Amino acid sequence: MMNMDRINKRILHELKKDGRMSNALLANRVGLSPSACLRRVQELERTGVIKGYRAVLDQSQMGVGCVAYITVGLSDHSKPSQEAFEQAMTASPEVRECHNITGASEYLIRVETRDLVTYKKFHSDTLGSIPQVNSIQTYVVMGSPKDERA
Repeated sequence: MMNMDRINKRILHELKKDGRMSNALLANRVGLSPSACLRRVQELERTGVIKGYRAVLDQSQMGVGCVAYITVGLSDHSKPSQEAFEQAMTASPEVRECHNITGASEYLIRVETRDLVTYKKFHSDTLGSIPQVNSIQTYVVMGSPKDERA
């Protein structure tokens, strides 16, 4: 586990806000020389603390008009059933996140579709065709006043 001192935490905080900022600007914001800052960022990347960088997209510009969170319960709790479900979710382009969770359901997935009609097709044709799926509960996102996923 990497040492998370005050400076490393500040570096991560700044990069979470803007992963494209220059090393010179980052160094200035955290109070380091550019070379010392770069060494720290490279070490954070090497150790896997920083897993990557990504673009934050405007979903409406990408044709996404419906975002839903869905809890899924399985009828069979065996490892092969879980693996089959996870493979189906991995193969579904509508599924943006899939999490194995604790509680009344086994999975929480986040789905993005063009609209509610397209979501219904995913619900019926994808989730409805997986034999291990026993229960589905859908929560359609109406707004996101805070979303720090990047």
